[in-house]
Amino acid sequence: MEEDGDNFVVDQPPPPPTEKELHRQDVGKLLYGCDHYRRRCKLRAPCCNEIFTCRHCHNEAKNALTNPKERHELVRHNVKQVVCAVCDTEQQVAEICSECGVKFGEYYCEICRFYDDNRTKGQFHCDDCGICRVGGRENFFHCKKCGSCYSVELRDNHLCVENSMKNHCPICYEFLFDSVKGTTIMKCGHTMHMECYTEMIHQNQYRCPICSKSVLNMSGTWQRLDMEIEATAMPEEYRYEVPILCNDCNSTGKAFFHILGHKCKHCNSYNTRMIGTCEDPQ
Repeated sequence: MEEDGDNFVVDQPPPPPTEKELHRQDVGKLLYGCDHYRRRCKLRAPCCNEIFTCRHCHNEAKNALTNPKERHELVRHNVKQVVCAVCDTEQQVAEICSECGVKFGEYYCEICRFYDDNRTKGQFHCDDCGICRVGGRENFFHCKKCGSCYSVELRDNHLCVENSMKNHCPICYEFLFDSVKGTTIMKCGHTMHMECYTEMIHQNQYRCPICSKSVLNMSGTWQRLDMEIEATAMPEEYRYEVPILCNDCNSTGKAFFHILGHKCKHCNSYNTRMIGTCEDPQ
């Protein structure tokens, strides 16, 4: 509020842009950018003082360096300067170029220093995650225990593992939290890339690489194993019990030795392993 003599005048918001200014802001829309994003500016990376179109371009270039000590990644929040792709003017981070007036991105996040002309992705900033996500705010919720945004379909419908997304994918070892690839939550609560999960299933691997619990409904498979074991009797010298640990229910117990598998008496799973040496049948 500004004081003018005895009168008090309430500050007014800036006037809306004119038609000419709006037209100027749209110049070059979707014509600039890289393979990752359509945007009308480049970022000056404060870590190496070099200019890249986006942080992914920076990370790909720097992580490909032959000297491991020179490899590094760009911290998005640390970016202070941008370069206009239309007029080549370097300036402080902003939404609109101070020189030519073009809008650097139809979507702009001042916190993440993130620009994108393609609004069909449904970009939104999650305050709890501290970064921007895609897919539409209405389609996601933030799970505070898991530490990340998940599809609303998983609200009250997933097993929480504390900070499960702030880990590396157990297959490709890319950090999951800010990965641009889609992720999935397994029954055990651990997370991995969807494409890595699909490939794992195609390779007939049904156990979580982290905790070894079954990630699929294996009841049909266990029933088939029941029939195969019943039809395949072991020789007399191999008919003895072995100690086992069930990966699915974490129970210990004993089962008769069989080359096809050992069944947990607590949950009927064959996802088990022997935890000691075989007993001498003699």
